[in-house]
Amino acid sequence: MKLAKAMTVAGSDSGGGAGIQADLKTFQELNAYGTSVVTALTAQNTLGVHGVYPQSAACVEAQLDAVLADIGVDAAKTGMLFSAEIIALTADKLKQYGVKQLVVDPVMIAKGGAPLLQRDAVQALKERLLPIATLVTPNIPEACHLLGRDQIHDVEQMREASCRLLELGAKAVLLKGGHLEGETAVDLFYDGHSFIELAHPRIHTLHTHGTGCTLSAAITAELAKGASLEAAVRTGKAFISAAIAHAVGVGKGIGPTCHAAYRLYR
Repeated sequence: MKLAKAMTVAGSDSGGGAGIQADLKTFQELNAYGTSVVTALTAQNTLGVHGVYPQSAACVEAQLDAVLADIGVDAAKTGMLFSAEIIALTADKLKQYGVKQLVVDPVMIAKGGAPLLQRDAVQALKERLLPIATLVTPNIPEACHLLGRDQIHDVEQMREASCRLLELGAKAVLLKGGHLEGETAVDLFYDGHSFIELAHPRIHTLHTHGTGCTLSAAITAELAKGASLEAAVRTGKAFISAAIAHAVGVGKGIGPTCHAAYRLYR
């Protein structure tokens, strides 16, 4: 059985709800063979991030070479990259090995508020990684940080922000609107030609740990299997909506979603 190959370059979440662990679970659920490059280890649970232990650039480079030179990938995603050095290295390696499909989830802040990207790394993300991205998937705080603006208040401002984000070099933007108020959660997809609003009734739950990782991983898996970008985004939205609706609720804080929900309950 030949499976599409998807790679994640991200941090490890010891609690299993986000990062490498969430990505690999998602790849498996969507019938893609998952490989991983660990950029940092975190001591993390539903109550927060209790420690971040970045890997050396040499370690990250060795992992990238090992995966890309032998197994290869049909699509890749990045999550927590931590430093400017790791961002630059990752961008160089993806170009060296001719990776064509790249989803960039610009992970900056954990759900509990812990920083996951060094301050000087934001510019490297904008200059080195976004120009080679097929899709960038920021939430509203991340989009504001990338654009140097204070806030986004509505869908019209999301459209404006998406246009500006596209100018940073990615081929398309999926701006996640979950931070806006209202009974409908709207994500906005923009490919430079048209806007597509992906709306879903808001699910009132505390348990949303790892949603950004899981959504971007689902999109990556679908791209690896040959789906169009729009189709991959739509499947990703359906996947994460099911995962949130059936969150497993482990732990005493912000719990993870259910990565098997799209298969079990749709």
